[in-house]
Amino acid sequence: MNKHDLLIEIRLEELPARFVTDSMNQLGEKVQKWLTDHAVPFGEMKLYSTPRRLAVLVSGLAEKQEDVTEEAKGPAKKIALDAEGNWSKAAMGFCRGQGASVEDIYFKEINDVEYVHVQKHVKGQFTAELLKNLDKVLSSLTFPKNMKWGSQDMRYARPIKSIIALFGNEVIPFTLAGIQTGIVTSGHRFLGESSVSITEPASYENELNEQYVVANPAERKQLIRHQLEEMAQENHWVIPVDEDLLEEVNNLVEYPTALYGKFEADYLTLPEEVLVTTMKEHQRYFPVKDEKGVLLPYFVTVRNGNDVHLEQVARGNEKVLRARLSDAAFFYNEDHKLKIGEAVEKLEKIVFHEELGSLGDKVRRVTALSDMLAKHLELNEEVREDAKRTAQISKFDLVSHMVYEFPELQGVMGEKYARLLGEKETVAAAINEHYSPRHSEDSIPASEAGAVVAIADKLDTITAFFSIGMLPTGSQDPYALRRQASGIVQILIGYNWKISLRELFQLSLSSLEAEEPEKLIDELTGFFKMRAKYVMDERNIRYDLVEAILQSSEAEVTSMIKRADVLASESGTETFKETIEAFSRVLNIASKAGDNTAVDPALFENEYEKALHSKAEEAISEYYKASASSDFVQAFAALKTMTPEITSYFDHTMIMAEDEKVKVNRLAQMKQLADVIRSFAETNSIIVK
Repeated sequence: MNKHDLLIEIRLEELPARFVTDSMNQLGEKVQKWLTDHAVPFGEMKLYSTPRRLAVLVSGLAEKQEDVTEEAKGPAKKIALDAEGNWSKAAMGFCRGQGASVEDIYFKEINDVEYVHVQKHVKGQFTAELLKNLDKVLSSLTFPKNMKWGSQDMRYARPIKSIIALFGNEVIPFTLAGIQTGIVTSGHRFLGESSVSITEPASYENELNEQYVVANPAERKQLIRHQLEEMAQENHWVIPVDEDLLEEVNNLVEYPTALYGKFEADYLTLPEEVLVTTMKEHQRYFPVKDEKGVLLPYFVTVRNGNDVHLEQVARGNEKVLRARLSDAAFFYNEDHKLKIGEAVEKLEKIVFHEELGSLGDKVRRVTALSDMLAKHLELNEEVREDAKRTAQISKFDLVSHMVYEFPELQGVMGEKYARLLGEKETVAAAINEHYSPRHSEDSIPASEAGAVVAIADKLDTITAFFSIGMLPTGSQDPYALRRQASGIVQILIGYNWKISLRELFQLSLSSLEAEEPEKLIDELTGFFKMRAKYVMDERNIRYDLVEAILQSSEAEVTSMIKRADVLASESGTETFKETIEAFSRVLNIASKAGDNTAVDPALFENEYEKALHSKAEEAISEYYKASASSDFVQAFAALKTMTPEITSYFDHTMIMAEDEKVKVNRLAQMKQLADVIRSFAETNSIIVK
């Protein structure tokens, strides 16, 4: 069977850099799924992207689908044959529908009933005909934001300029957004030809290279990286490569050429964070350092073009950066006039949320919550005082000129300004720390004071928005509540702080006038458990073990993670199955008990009741002692010691005795054990084989 290559290219107006890579991968995934769903054999797949195009090249597509023979099931035998044994209309109609005749019928028994069957021969379709439906694949791409253009009803990331759809050397005919497929694309906007014909799919990459378009994003990124390394080596520099910035720059250019510029050394008196943020976030420049890590008055940028007239390009970029740095210097100098007390007062006039008051209101809630948390965690007096002061002034830098211009620097400038204004070093550092962790890869606050305020600030935001019904839904989370909850979980685990979720929410809600607080606590508990689940999933803990922990009666984040680790470790032991089965029997029968857990040994009728009671008293005491010191390995070991006694108990004891007092006493004994087991894990959720 002949094979051909397939090329699909969507050429668009300039895409936002953050759209490019995801859109390219999405195109590849959708084309691959479409080919697989349509049973079209294919070979290697290559993906291409630039700011102005998304493309996929699939090699070795079969010319047609394979012919297949399928077994088709028809009506039951009693329907297929009439009283005289002749074929019924139902049987004949079924055969016509399958392209067969009644002579092809045979019977097969399914669940004691015989059914008509025939072999159905399906002739494979030609791939070229199937590919005419690829317009549905291209139109199904989704983007963070869409737009409409001209008279088109279709919404897409950017207007489509042309579409290449080439199978071998034949164009696949279809229309999308008023654009008819063809073989024409364009080269680089300034260096290449405006019209370039691609006659063979395999020549796509080379043809574009000749037109100053490096369509392979990995190759383009490597070119940038190599140029940066050469420049650093030649000038004895160190050019720190931020991978996110490199990805963004890579998606801004089609033909990369790195160059450097310089700025006045006087600007180095500004905080390094200000200089780096100005270069990276606002201009997409790479900062330059010496071999000791000291920032130098140079920057590196990547041009979308060749190396002609680089001096002019450098001067233009220098002029733009100089203006940015001049503004930054002005803002920084103006902020030196700032007084913390006056800045905090200004927070009263900034709305946090129309239903939740001002930033000043939020600061007061966070201050009160920080103090309550520090007391509950039994932190020393110095830490409590630092946390309280940090919370009181944690947002003062939000009214500074610098943070207004560079929001990315909130906290960073707070630390610097607080230090300049004479605040304690620990308080200044904690102002910056309280925003941490800012993302999943970020570290938690380095100080206890910073960690307490970080939890209080994030928790107040979450509970406040939950209290007015603004919960995250699906992929929508405009106030980043999931990220902030994950941050709290990270901090609690990192500091090994023990506070139940219920206690945490009660502290936070005490500063809010929330309706139905119990319902709110239940919603918040479920929300935080999902964040803890994410941590356990990242540790590759088995899903049923995770569920057992999430359903346990002890909802305290740090112990949940540790208990999950213990279960994961224990699940590989020989005794795990026997232990879990014993515990699960206890939980099952305990569901029939009431709230009574008072056990009267005088009502025991056999030695197995006595043995279990004696062992339980000892094991439960050891369990709570180990749990109190967060030694959950020892805590589970204590529970495990009851396994033989539990097994013997069930083998020799009828819990639902005729004597009501004996029955109630036995159920109370089971309830007592179940409450302890359930505080570790809901073992009924664990799958054992």
